[in-house]
Amino acid sequence: MAKALEGVRVVDLTVWFQGPVSAQYLADFGAEVIKVERPQGGDQGRGVRSIKSLEIGDWNQYFLVTNRNKKSMAIDLKKPGGQEILYRLIEKSDVFLSNLAPSMLDGWNLSYEKLSAVNPRLVYATNTGYGRFSKVTKPSFDMTVQALTGIMARLGEPEQPPIYLGMGSGDAYGGIMSALGIVLALYHCRRTGKGQSIDASLYGAQLYLGARHLQAYLAGNKESALQRSRRQVENPLWNLYPTTGKWIYICEPNEDRRFAALCSALSQPAALADARFTDAHRRREHHEALIAAIEAETLKRSHDDLMAALDAAGIIASPVNNFADVVRDEQAWQNRYFMKTYCEEVQREVDIRGLPVTLSKSPGEVHCLGPQLGQDTELLMMDLLSYDWEQIEAFKAKGAIP
Repeated sequence: MAKALEGVRVVDLTVWFQGPVSAQYLADFGAEVIKVERPQGGDQGRGVRSIKSLEIGDWNQYFLVTNRNKKSMAIDLKKPGGQEILYRLIEKSDVFLSNLAPSMLDGWNLSYEKLSAVNPRLVYATNTGYGRFSKVTKPSFDMTVQALTGIMARLGEPEQPPIYLGMGSGDAYGGIMSALGIVLALYHCRRTGKGQSIDASLYGAQLYLGARHLQAYLAGNKESALQRSRRQVENPLWNLYPTTGKWIYICEPNEDRRFAALCSALSQPAALADARFTDAHRRREHHEALIAAIEAETLKRSHDDLMAALDAAGIIASPVNNFADVVRDEQAWQNRYFMKTYCEEVQREVDIRGLPVTLSKSPGEVHCLGPQLGQDTELLMMDLLSYDWEQIEAFKAKGAIP
């Protein structure tokens, strides 16, 4: 079955997470992604082994999953010979992607001006920390950028410490934004025959992540920037409640009919007659009392019992799951959000995060996990770049390739 990005070749000069995961999204949907790495150690992500402290972590999932479906070339780009090899690769590619510092790329003669002269159709994609304009060039990390965006300060209960979303979520989202920009630029190139430079930054992506509340603040609602206690939300029917086990989240509009359904699920018909709660205006006015009343009932139930009652009443709600619950969820497996694939490192099938987008006629796939450092260097130089063996040996002698 044809893949959506079949025929697209990507030179992937990225490290750690945001850049590699951007290229991974492209590789999942059929792009030929050639990961170019330094001969000594390669992508620093190859050294992330701390996951081994977890029960399921006897393989380097950090690197192998993020760099799945890719090939690997080891080239020393500090050497003129290495740059010569890369230029020939750029001639035959559609996309150059890097999250290295622009000054480093300039120092290796890999600027947009240089590479677009080699291939005018090239999409030259960078992932920066804070965007290409203005003066901020300091190193960026998921947590430092989340701290800057206002998202951290918005989460959590009032007067409590800010909450970091964690899990590299900002990097993953930035990677999606980068992949989107690349596909848009490829579409433009297909229509015009011209490449261009694009940039997706951690800062820009995470500002967009805060879209609804940040937009409300831009529109003048200054309270949208503040931490909000769950005991003070104006609509008690859209709120987080505890049970004897898990928390649950109820999401219903503040309407009489929905309030009646919730009271039925909670076996509390008396609440319908309480003068404080008889219409939406009064429920909003007495929201703290109503939240306390609902919580008093939810705390009497297990989450399974309560969820069954809410489902029977047609109330939209969900338990607050942990990862142990999520990995057992057939919905995630059947939609290929989780997948199984073979891992050479441990010689067995492993569970991995799968594909966040479903295409009916050109679906994505995972045919292999991350490559060994430089495993495709000589083969690509002969088959794709048309070097003969004597030339390859000459590059080796110069230290341009290992």
